Amino acid sequence: MKKREPIFNVPAGVVGALGAVVAVHIARTLLPSDLDADLLWTLAFVPARYAAGGQEIPGGDFAGVTSFVSYMLVHGDAMHLIVNSVWMLAFGSAIAKRVGSSRFLLFSLACGVAGALVHLVLYFGDVRPVVGASAAISGQMAAAMRFILARRGHISYSTESIVAIPLSPIGETLRNPRILMIVAIWSAVNLIFGLGYLTLDGGDAGIAWEAHIGGFLFGLLGFGLFDRPAASPPPEAAIH
Repeated sequence: MKKREPIFNVPAGVVGALGAVVAVHIARTLLPSDLDADLLWTLAFVPARYAAGGQEIPGGDFAGVTSFVSYMLVHGDAMHLIVNSVWMLAFGSAIAKRVGSSRFLLFSLACGVAGALVHLVLYFGDVRPVVGASAAISGQMAAAMRFILARRGHISYSTESIVAIPLSPIGETLRNPRILMIVAIWSAVNLIFGLGYLTLDGGDAGIAWEAHIGGFLFGLLGFGLFDRPAASPPPEAAIH
C-alpha cells in the first residue's frame, strides 16, 4: 500500500525559520517603544549605514555586517508577517523537502542577501530601513518554479516525488506559459507597491520591491548550486 503523507507536513527548516520571525515579532511587541525602535534600526537593513555618518545608526559597524541577514527577521506589522509566512509555507516547504533543511536555510539566506545588495546599489545612502523575509521568499518561489510549476500534469507534494522531479533548465523555465503568467502577475504586484499605489500598512511604509527582484533573480539563477542530485533524496525531519 502506498504511503500517504499527512496534510500538515512542514519541513523542520521551514518551522525553524517561521519560529524565528514570529519570536522576533512577539519580542518587539513586549518591548517599550524606545527599545523597540532601537531593535528595529539595529536589525533592519539601512543603506545609509554604508555612507558617511552611518556609524551613528543604532547597531553601528557590527550591524553593517549582520543586517544583511537580520533584516529578514523583522516585519512591519502582523499582516506583513502573516503574508510572508503563508508564502514561505507554500514555496519554502517545497524547497526544503527537495534539498533538506540545511541547504534550504543557506539558499534562503543567500536570496535575502542578494535582495539587500540590489537595494543597496539602487538606494545607497537612503535612511529608510528595509525589513522582512520577502526577498528570500521571492527566491524560494523562483526556485520552486524550476521543478514544480515547470512540470505538467498532477504533482504529488510528497518528499519523494519532489526530489524526483528534474530541475528544469532556466531557458525552458522562462518559455513556460504558466510560469510566465505567474511571473507577470508577481511583477505587476511588486510594481504597484513600488509605485506607491498600495502600501504595507495603509500608511507611508512601502515595500522594497527591488529587493524582491534581487532575491527572485538569485533564486531563479542560483538554485542549481544548492540543489541535490535527484538520485539521492535527503532525509528530512518534519513537523506533523
